[in-house]
Amino acid sequence: QVQLVESGGELVQAGGSLRLSCAASGRTISTYAMGWFRQAPGKEREFVAAINWSGRTTYYTDSVKGRFTISRDNAKNTVYLQMNSLKPEDTAVYYCASRTIYSSISSSPGDFGSWGQGTQVTVSS
Repeated sequence: QVQLVESGGELVQAGGSLRLSCAASGRTISTYAMGWFRQAPGKEREFVAAINWSGRTTYYTDSVKGRFTISRDNAKNTVYLQMNSLKPEDTAVYYCASRTIYSSISSSPGDFGSWGQGTQVTVSS
């Protein structure tokens, strides 16, 4: 089982930028599709972005398209989420996840077998 640790979340003003990192350990994630999800208080966990094993294919939820970029560095066993033009509605705990045995992308939380502990992103008005 792969262990995932997110970092980079903090308080930022609207319009600002953050880069989240997801460091994997325990096993390589170089053959696995990866994803970012977020959960705001009182809401269900929401898909944000996903990337296939090679990084050549990405997918985003409409609300972040054009503002967020998911990327990966398989040599470093790390996945990133660059977040630009942040809005207060982006405030949430952001989670990194791995499909573990699949290389193709998915937006369904149930398709991801390993999850990080989350990192808090707060965007002020």
